[in-house]
Amino acid sequence: MADTPSKVLDCQGLQCPLPVIKTSKAIKEVEVGEMLELVATDPGVEPDMKAWTSRTGNELVNIAQDGGVYRVLLRRTV
Repeated sequence: MADTPSKVLDCQGLQCPLPVIKTSKAIKEVEVGEMLELVATDPGVEPDMKAWTSRTGNELVNIAQDGGVYRVLLRRTV
């Protein structure tokens, strides 16, 4: 399984719950085992993605922040 995302979801400027809703839809557009990268500016994206992956069973690979931009790597496992 590669660590390169198959799809990038740009949610910059969107507030909760939109990044979660869009992530739920976008993860279904990649194959099981592939990665989705979420790019967001909402600081709530970190706890939201931790809760979402815990609830859905998908894998939270990494969260990085740079200058107010969060990059979240998710692996579809289900």
